[in-house]
Amino acid sequence: QVQLVESGGGFVQAGGSLRVSCAASGRTFSTFSSYVMGWFRQAPGKEREFVAGISRSGATTYYPDSVKGRFTISRDNAKNTVYLSMNNLKPEDTAVYYCAAGMQFVTVARAYDYWGQGTQVTVSS
Repeated sequence: QVQLVESGGGFVQAGGSLRVSCAASGRTFSTFSSYVMGWFRQAPGKEREFVAGISRSGATTYYPDSVKGRFTISRDNAKNTVYLSMNNLKPEDTAVYYCAAGMQFVTVARAYDYWGQGTQVTVSS
């Protein structure tokens, strides 16, 4: 069983910053560095949206235009943890944020094998 547990969500005013974390564990999660990691978000009534991805080593990252320059994904393979730092937050960033682990460096949710339970991020105007 693989577990991904997000933390660090919360309430922030527009223009503020938050960092969310995702810790991986589990008997079958043999090597964290074997997985590509991604962050997705889902707002009420909307589809799940890719917001950041990071390669196994952390050397390569990818962001959609909607968050580029404001969000930064990083990982610490020694701690089995991936992070998402979010700056200059906007009300439209309000959503539940999910981390995911997979074998392909892609932006589609269905390609990821393991998911966390999500953490709420709320940005007020």
